[in-house]
Amino acid sequence: MSEINAAPVLFFAPFVSSRMRIEPAWIDYNGHLNLAYYHVLLDRAMDEAFGLIGMGPDYPASRRASYFLAECHTRFRRELMADAVVRVTVQLVDFDDKALHYRMEIRDAAEGWVAATAECVSVHVDLETRRPAPFPADIAANLDLMKTSHARLPRAGQGAPGLGLKRRGERREEPEPALAGTRH
Repeated sequence: MSEINAAPVLFFAPFVSSRMRIEPAWIDYNGHLNLAYYHVLLDRAMDEAFGLIGMGPDYPASRRASYFLAECHTRFRRELMADAVVRVTVQLVDFDDKALHYRMEIRDAAEGWVAATAECVSVHVDLETRRPAPFPADIAANLDLMKTSHARLPRAGQGAPGLGLKRRGERREEPEPALAGTRH
């Protein structure tokens, strides 16, 4: 029997999720998307993006491993209303043998403006021990391909900003979105 070699995984830079519509039940008493559902959108996009490298929905059952969110800094930049349609971009910033650092942007699917950004770190976990564990070699190789593809993207806006209050007369620079112009 001949050995079948899988074709190398190709990554768009950045990864762009499928279109997602804001559901009316997700709208809060302020008339806009409740903050929890921004994270639902981010989570769905993360599943799509990391599914490409082999860590999709079947990964926990097939490999007895998964990745857990360890830290996430979210910035809400513009309201999303009922029936809005968005896409989420995902940029792999870095990874090591047990962790991922990535940046995501929720964008209006038609006009491309940024509604929210999130910069996150997830840890690869052995589900038997519930402890951090190295990525399998094939997953690490795919992460390396993704990182190489994403390395050419601008780094503006990287690094979660410090929290604090803006004082009267104080000027605080707002970074430009790192993934401008990614509309599909």
